Amino acid sequence: MLEIKNVHKTFNPGTINEKIALDGVNLTLHEGDFVTIIGGNGAGKSTTLNAIAGVWPVDDGSISIDGIDVTGLPEHKRATYLGRVFQDPMTGTAATMQIDENLAMAARRGKKRFLRWGITSKEREHYRELLKQLDLGLEDRMTSKVGLLSGGQRQALTLLMATLQKPKLLLLDEHTAALDPKTAAKVLSLTDKIVEENHLTAMMVTHNMKDAIAHGNRLIMMHEGKVILDIGAEEKKKLTVEDLLQKFEEVSGEQFASDKALLG
Repeated sequence: MLEIKNVHKTFNPGTINEKIALDGVNLTLHEGDFVTIIGGNGAGKSTTLNAIAGVWPVDDGSISIDGIDVTGLPEHKRATYLGRVFQDPMTGTAATMQIDENLAMAARRGKKRFLRWGITSKEREHYRELLKQLDLGLEDRMTSKVGLLSGGQRQALTLLMATLQKPKLLLLDEHTAALDPKTAAKVLSLTDKIVEENHLTAMMVTHNMKDAIAHGNRLIMMHEGKVILDIGAEEKKKLTVEDLLQKFEEVSGEQFASDKALLG
């Protein structure tokens, strides 16, 4: 479903601020894989997701989604294949529009538009059933403006919107980092449910080692723009934070330096 081959990206090349962000990244995801990505600051986690989404062109290498080479495609053309949820709950929804209007906008993304009345009663009923699954009471507030929702409610809605059209690949960029622990756990539980029920292929960047171990069927660790660990389902089930730290030190020759990741 995803194939990244020898991807390189350097920001501000030839200047005092030169930063090698991706240094020959190779990664393959099969259909149904749910991969968590962990690493310290500047390891290349979010940069990898942005490279896949086409936020900027890569310097070298190729990226294919479901067998289609998207390396040269701009961001808006890749959006057809992708669903994205960002760290900021305010991103990904339109605050001044109603909940049902946001869902309708997501449902019609990439489709032809027609001159007709807005949301049909059939569509509204479908949205109500989807919102019920979130167990947040939003099915009874469908005409509320999204800007009135809490961060957790808004992030749950964004997750629903991002997966409404069953994307080829779901990109989750620290999508619970801005939430309190209880709300973050709720959104992560919803993420597991939506990914499993829709048999989605997903990548989740996180700073939290416990979350990286607890969710998904594969764990990728990045360091200095490279994938240094790729842990499969069976090994991951028995993995502890201490194991992961030891593996990191063995492979990188350094101690893991992110307190945020260790403390969760």
